[in-house]
Amino acid sequence: MDGVHDMGGMHGMGPVETEENEPVFHGDWEKRMFALNNAISALGVRNIDESRHARERMAPADYLGSSYYEIWLDGLTRTLLEKGLISEEELSGAMAPQPVTTPKPALSAENVDTVMSKGATYVVDLDIAPAFSVGQIVRAKNIHPAGHTRLPRYARGHTGVVHAAYGVHVFPDANAHGPDKPQHLYNVKFSSEELWGAEGTPGDVIYIDLWNDHLEDASND
Repeated sequence: MDGVHDMGGMHGMGPVETEENEPVFHGDWEKRMFALNNAISALGVRNIDESRHARERMAPADYLGSSYYEIWLDGLTRTLLEKGLISEEELSGAMAPQPVTTPKPALSAENVDTVMSKGATYVVDLDIAPAFSVGQIVRAKNIHPAGHTRLPRYARGHTGVVHAAYGVHVFPDANAHGPDKPQHLYNVKFSSEELWGAEGTPGDVIYIDLWNDHLEDASND
């Protein structure tokens, strides 16, 4: 969706300020926020695309004024409320926490390292013919989905070349909202000048991972 989170290439946002010797966490509460998110994921109540879409729906003014983990907290709270794992009354302290059931048991402390090191794969073992091939000229569709999408605004309507084909993967745009729609994933190379026009830098290129539904054939343009 065209949310405030999709600000790549936007004007008027000021420079990206880097922090020298930036720590992984700026406070203990950020460590807990990181742990809570992973613990909730282990319960099987949401997937990674649902969690991203929850953060994307934060009020724009709040989003711009929040730190990274404050945005995580907002998204996690929204997810737990929508999934019925907590209530507004429990959240405000007006009611004591109530027991809930989850698809998977809670992650035990002794299994944390194993789960974190294992990671996750989003490759799907399905025999689906690819729509595009390496070297083909393609165009990122100029679409504005109402829900979650991994197609950044700055790439829409622009032409690039398929740089790599990764095979069939989970499609995040669908996975964030219910039944998945597995399809081929590609890496597409765009020139800086194609994306930014006269403000682009000759010779610079941008590689973006895009799915089948994000692209259309532009080889005959």
